[in-house]
Amino acid sequence: MRICLVSETWSPDINGVAHTLHQLSRELLQRDTTLQLVRPAPAGEAHRAEGMSAELQVRGFSMPGYRDVRLGLPADRRLKQFWQAERPDVIYVATEGPLGWSALRIAEALAIPVVSGWHTNFDHYCRDYGIGWLEPLVIRRLRHFHNRCSATLVPTHQQAGELTNRGFERVSVMARGIHGDAFSPAHRRPDLREHWGSDEHRPVALYVGRLAPEKNLDLLRDTFSAMLAARPEMRIVVVGDGPGRASLEKALPDVHFTGFIDARSLAQHYASADIFIFPSLSETWGNVVLEAMASGLAVVAYRHAAGSELIDDDVNGINLAVGDEDGFRDAAVALSQQPARYARLGRAARERALEYRWSAISDDFLAALYLAREASDENTQHCRV
Repeated sequence: MRICLVSETWSPDINGVAHTLHQLSRELLQRDTTLQLVRPAPAGEAHRAEGMSAELQVRGFSMPGYRDVRLGLPADRRLKQFWQAERPDVIYVATEGPLGWSALRIAEALAIPVVSGWHTNFDHYCRDYGIGWLEPLVIRRLRHFHNRCSATLVPTHQQAGELTNRGFERVSVMARGIHGDAFSPAHRRPDLREHWGSDEHRPVALYVGRLAPEKNLDLLRDTFSAMLAARPEMRIVVVGDGPGRASLEKALPDVHFTGFIDARSLAQHYASADIFIFPSLSETWGNVVLEAMASGLAVVAYRHAAGSELIDDDVNGINLAVGDEDGFRDAAVALSQQPARYARLGRAARERALEYRWSAISDDFLAALYLAREASDENTQHCRV
């Protein structure tokens, strides 16, 4: 099968879309597939993605507030030439930006089946950035986009149900995976805990993610403040960066902020902590929840996205009803005072996380693309008859 991936973002960008596509492409290249890539030209030094049989880089621009993420401009003529020269069997459009819409138009014109991904809750972002009045329009546009595709792949069954209820058609579930060796308790480092001012008897709470409004930073701040008030000797580490970092650092002067760190250090930070706090409600999945669980951490999250799919409450983590901020904060405080409990939840969390292997996720992805190709072939034969 020849597959073309279309995305506004690609590794080494740090976000869930780039991470998912990087892992999928690694798996697919080990199988009987040929991959093409369409993306915006990266800012700065030009480079090509590894393993692609062909790559088209289009003009792009930096997204306001996300300077590291570039949106691709429409490129109808170049896309048509690209796919006429090397026609793919199916196209996977991961993002619904200008480049994604352009790709969908040309794929329809060339009768190439398209499978789309739901990687970002743009409707939720409208509320987070104070433009909630745009949400109905955004949903209508997204529904129009995805309903023109052969299928839309979403990360969770919860998301599939919600979108189906809102009029989205042909919605299927493709979860996200983990490499159990890359994220593991084996990466725990006593010297790192010592650097944080901790030891084996002082718990360490961790947050990993972008520091921006959509991550529910007010609740993160209040939760960490309450945990420190209840247990002043504990240590708290925040990995990530963004526009909300300065205000968080001011409100939480005793918290260790690392900024962005490399993959190896990230695995060590996970494994060297005890509790993972994740109050965000904007994710479609939340790779960090799966990474924390694979690293043996007790996770406190909402019953949303990966938190709803992966966590059985008080079995392998703690999940709270969406919107229960008091309950979220109280649960985190209580857990920080119960070392035997957070150790038990962390062990069970790793067992649960290891059920989500990228090889199996890639099987689901390929199955959806094969179905789209078969349906397209049947339609073509029917039209000929």
